[in-house]
Amino acid sequence: MEHLGALLLLLTCVSRFPLTEGFPKCSTGLFVCNNGGCVPQNQRCDGVNHCGDGSDEISCSSCTNGSFHCVAAARCVSARSICDGKLDCSDGADEQLDRCALLSKTQTCTRSEFRCANGQCVPSSWRCDHSTDCVDRSDEENCDQNECEINNGGCSHMCIDLSFGFMCDCPSGMRLVQDTHCEDVDHCLDSDVCDQICTHSNGSLACECQDGYELTGRSGQCKATGFGAHVVVSTQEGVKWMDLGDSEQRNITYKRVSPGPVTALNANNTIYWTSPENDVIYRMSLDSSDHRPAVLLKASIGIQGLAVDWIHELLYWVSTSTHGLHVASLNGSKQRQLVSGLSRPTAVAVHPLLGYVFWADSGASPRIERAVLDGTSRLSLINSSIRSPVTISLDIPRGLLYWADSGLRTISRVAFDGQHRKMVVESNGYLDQPFGMAVFESRVYWSDQLTNSICSADKHNGNMLEVSQRLGSVSPAGLVILQPLLQPAGNAVCGVSGELCLSACITDLFSEKPQFICSDPQHTIFDKDPLQSETRTPLPDSPFPWILSLTVITSLLLVGAVLWRQRSEFCAPRSLSLLGDVTLKESQDPLLLSKLPVVHEHKDDTQNGSTL
Repeated sequence: MEHLGALLLLLTCVSRFPLTEGFPKCSTGLFVCNNGGCVPQNQRCDGVNHCGDGSDEISCSSCTNGSFHCVAAARCVSARSICDGKLDCSDGADEQLDRCALLSKTQTCTRSEFRCANGQCVPSSWRCDHSTDCVDRSDEENCDQNECEINNGGCSHMCIDLSFGFMCDCPSGMRLVQDTHCEDVDHCLDSDVCDQICTHSNGSLACECQDGYELTGRSGQCKATGFGAHVVVSTQEGVKWMDLGDSEQRNITYKRVSPGPVTALNANNTIYWTSPENDVIYRMSLDSSDHRPAVLLKASIGIQGLAVDWIHELLYWVSTSTHGLHVASLNGSKQRQLVSGLSRPTAVAVHPLLGYVFWADSGASPRIERAVLDGTSRLSLINSSIRSPVTISLDIPRGLLYWADSGLRTISRVAFDGQHRKMVVESNGYLDQPFGMAVFESRVYWSDQLTNSICSADKHNGNMLEVSQRLGSVSPAGLVILQPLLQPAGNAVCGVSGELCLSACITDLFSEKPQFICSDPQHTIFDKDPLQSETRTPLPDSPFPWILSLTVITSLLLVGAVLWRQRSEFCAPRSLSLLGDVTLKESQDPLLLSKLPVVHEHKDDTQNGSTL
């Protein structure tokens, strides 16, 4: 009877709690987290908590991506946690002095950081604040000295020495950022209410919209007029087309590959996409009835980001296999690598009107950088408080760059000069594995591979979260919004000099030395063949120089006629010679040459391609 009772109890439990419940359903190749989530196997034991409960970093026999193995806890911690003054391993192995001393030989600190005696870097403002921050306590030694005399205390502007330590300060109209750096106060970005154009005057703000948008009843919100917007997203089932306003979605390709980045040229409704696992970039016109993808070019495997320069008709991408930034013509005929030596590049964006290309790197030293279109004049925009930037997108009307950090589960934005940084969206259950992102009107859109959805939120503050599209069991990757206003026409900044061309900027990124040339009439004009170029000098605006030239020529001709007449009266009839044996027709005098009609004729004929 006891056995029968136990069996009945077991059957009751099974009926109430089916064996299939509670077991996570992860596809092949994914790691099952303790909380039921699924993460790619290559993210296991990399020192980053992808599961959210840390289970992907537990029971690791070895660690990847330079992360540190805590033997006592049998887990991995990020390389950035080594010698940071905090015990991440239960036995303190990540803060051992011998290891930190070895690390100090190669580690360098930024201008705003204090270098401890063991090589550890801590914020300069922590020096002599009566709190030990360096493992070796060196940040609290020799505190009677004037810290401002050494590297200005790490302050970008003003350094004030205090009886204990120091402090940084800023001039009027600027504010202190991260305790050491000053940036201009921007009342429009601080208030963050205008979608596009913002004017600050006498303590009040006025919002306006660019051409093609209209200001709605809601304060500061700009809505696009005319064409509707659609989303194109890459999935493992192919590329999908979706309506931005409702749940309509359909496949436009059926090529089953690992999903990767996607971009578009809105002017002719052409999309470009690839898979990180192969080396082919595809293109397809949405206006064509034939939706079979065509091969644009063969590049390299590991492509993580694509971006179209719609002004100069170029395609940019970054690759984890080449560790570089690449560019190609949109017809696929030419390509080249512009930047090398990147760690793990993940995304790229381009602003051809300003002449900038941006990229994200989520390697050992994660950062977001900017360069001109030929890859020169590199500038680091973000290199602190960033862990794993996986996608970037531009808000062109406001001059802002947005990025999603899968390590921090946040979306942030920053101005194109690296100032006015702000976190917009925090982890909300739909930001665990972002891949693609786009900014349009008043919202930021992203794809999340954990929830298999396309989500959006207010681009100013992350409010009003919406799940725009649910893809069921299909995992989304790169996405792009199709709307002509997102790629505005205009005059492009031409090259490093920042010169603004009145008509067009011609780019030549595929010669031995990349160059940018304005095609305006005031500048040198280059045809398709640079060897056939010509320089045209504009006519003077005033007639006075011509009148003066004509007067001088007439006077010289009259004087010459008089002299010839006088000489002919006293000399025998023979060939007129000047300067010995040189005849008038063979004269090398440039003044005389400029008066001979045959010279003007020869000049005109030379311009027409003939020779005399």
